Amino acid sequence: MPELIKNCFNKKFITSLASEIQAYHPAFDKKSFSKAVFDKDWDKKELKDRMRHISLTLGDHLPENYKKAVTILKKITPTSNGFEYMLFPDFIEVFGLEHYSESIKALEHFTKQSSSEFAVRPFIIKYKTKMMRQMAIWASSDNHHVRRLASEGCRPRLPWAMSLPEFKQNPKQIIKIISKLRNDESEYVRRSVANNLNDISKDHPDVTFDIANKWIGKNANTDRLVKHACRTLLKKGEPHVLKLFGFAQPQHIQTDDLTCTRKLNIGDNLIFSFNINSKKKPLGQCRVEYAINFVRENKKLSRKVFKISEGKYNTKHKNIHKKHSFKLITTRKYYPGLHKLTIIINGVDFCHAQFELTQ
Repeated sequence: MPELIKNCFNKKFITSLASEIQAYHPAFDKKSFSKAVFDKDWDKKELKDRMRHISLTLGDHLPENYKKAVTILKKITPTSNGFEYMLFPDFIEVFGLEHYSESIKALEHFTKQSSSEFAVRPFIIKYKTKMMRQMAIWASSDNHHVRRLASEGCRPRLPWAMSLPEFKQNPKQIIKIISKLRNDESEYVRRSVANNLNDISKDHPDVTFDIANKWIGKNANTDRLVKHACRTLLKKGEPHVLKLFGFAQPQHIQTDDLTCTRKLNIGDNLIFSFNINSKKKPLGQCRVEYAINFVRENKKLSRKVFKISEGKYNTKHKNIHKKHSFKLITTRKYYPGLHKLTIIINGVDFCHAQFELTQ
């Protein structure tokens, strides 16, 4: 089983961090800091709780003067790359909200080594007008990490992060930022733009479609961005979005011989296969997906769509074999019961099958 992300905050990391801080601030009490981090509740804490706990503990051990504390942390960052160093932006989020100028400089500094995408959000809520001006400045930075922050930081539905309710209601200011970045030279930045636009699609599908319709067809990079941005709308089977990418109504298509594992345990693979057929002409441009109606804890069903393949098929027949893992993972919990499998072609539900998942 892969190592849990929360375990990146381990004794080795804390010891190293304490030593680095003490090198620039000799008064820093390494022993007290480490003891306070690994308190009696440490093992119960999940990822973000651990990060926040370390930030608060740093606040107890660094100088009370915020500017001095930030200066010390900045001296460490040239060698501090990786997820665990999102701890520093978190420190800014906790202690720097009333120190706008110093904090914005620090968030820009720290994002180059890790990311300030979570920490910037309370500043957007408290100082919306100033912060969106700042995001526009960051969108023109010569550093791709900073440009990405301009997009990623204002995503209305950034996972694991504080939501931005005003931007859920009206994404106009976000669109100004991501429009500047849609042709960015960095795939890292363009991917963030796509994710931001996908977030917008969940509250304003027509807005995302209109933007996609304007941006598509200009160059290959932007086309990939647009396709990724429309992934939620494609999975919902929105006809006008499917048509934008060349997926017509599959009136000439039929499916048959759907077979699947009828009974499996949590941890096993669901194995299934089916045929796609067309009598009169080739199958053509097809987006092939499947949906599973998962049993939830309350015994109700919750549907989730997964892509199998897409492309232009010049034959009249295609046989597809697929498996879906029910292996336990941290981001999904499975419950026993009768599940439903549905095959989808170009947004249209075709054949169905049921299978039982057991403990």
